[in-house]
Amino acid sequence: MRKESIAFEQQYCSFLLRKKLFLLILAAAVILAAALSAAIGSMRIPLAEVFSSIFGSGSAKYKTVLMNVRLPRMVTAIVCGAILASAGAVMQCVLRNPLASASTLGVSQGAAFGAALGIIVFGGGVMTASSSSTLVTVNSPYIVTLCAFVFGSVSSLVIIGISRLRQNSGPAGLILAGSALSAMFSGGSALLQYFADDTALGAVVFWTFGNLGSTGWREIVFLFVVMALTYGFYIINAWNYNAMSAGVDTANSLGVNAQALMLLSMAVCSLAAAAAVSFVGIIGFVGLIAPHMVRRFTGNDFRFLLPGSALSGSLLLLLSDIACRTIISPVVLPIGAILSFVGGPVFLILLFKGDKANA
Repeated sequence: MRKESIAFEQQYCSFLLRKKLFLLILAAAVILAAALSAAIGSMRIPLAEVFSSIFGSGSAKYKTVLMNVRLPRMVTAIVCGAILASAGAVMQCVLRNPLASASTLGVSQGAAFGAALGIIVFGGGVMTASSSSTLVTVNSPYIVTLCAFVFGSVSSLVIIGISRLRQNSGPAGLILAGSALSAMFSGGSALLQYFADDTALGAVVFWTFGNLGSTGWREIVFLFVVMALTYGFYIINAWNYNAMSAGVDTANSLGVNAQALMLLSMAVCSLAAAAAVSFVGIIGFVGLIAPHMVRRFTGNDFRFLLPGSALSGSLLLLLSDIACRTIISPVVLPIGAILSFVGGPVFLILLFKGDKANA
């Protein structure tokens, strides 16, 4: 009996070691991708110059490009990827649905409607003419960001309200409610665009493409605070999420108030996702794809799934941003389109797997 206990303990320690090693490899990949993101672009910067410029000893030319353009874009990808991916992992747990994420529950579409409202109704779009081309951008980013955050939050509150009032609706019912909200907000955005002029219409399209280069250091600090607070909440409840993964009845029997945890977690996840989307535009499928990628290596243990999801979300956004800036250089492709192109097939694969599991 003693030998069996020692063998089981050794096996468990080896099991935990593999998960920790996976997280270390993932963190190293994020650091490498961040360095490449800072070095690659229309102006190639040697990696040695990247690190020397960050620590204050690089040339003035490289330092200007890095501090004003490359580093804000890179840090935004890391922070927003972590926010969206960790929120997706928690949503999938508390809703007991592998397809749950900000993009499938209507949060992203609500933010898009808010952004369209801010640009078209409140005059947030502007057309800037240069010597070579005409560029449509967002003129009043704080108005647009505030409107996007408000309507993204409204969408999340509606989902929470439905789950509260219709406790028997189940996980599938909430996903269907999210689909209905997405359709409503998409229709509202289409109506606003129908009555918009060319300038405002171009600004709406520009925003919905997704743009990691629209944030400065002040916005990044705000997003970092959002990430730190929400991630702290997730980690505190990691064991509760492990209990929820085993089922609501099991969680309740272990002393977890499953209904209260679900409502509070959905509020935190949705508000965090709305904050990220309101700054960078529609970046879908990160919260859907990243947790499923990590589960293959960590399982449903949220002590490892949460940091793994955050790291994989950051890595996914960094690699997508590198692809956007290098596929047709110097043209920068919209990151939202790239992620949707990759995420759509993954969504279908998960859907078909779910159908097979229910058959």
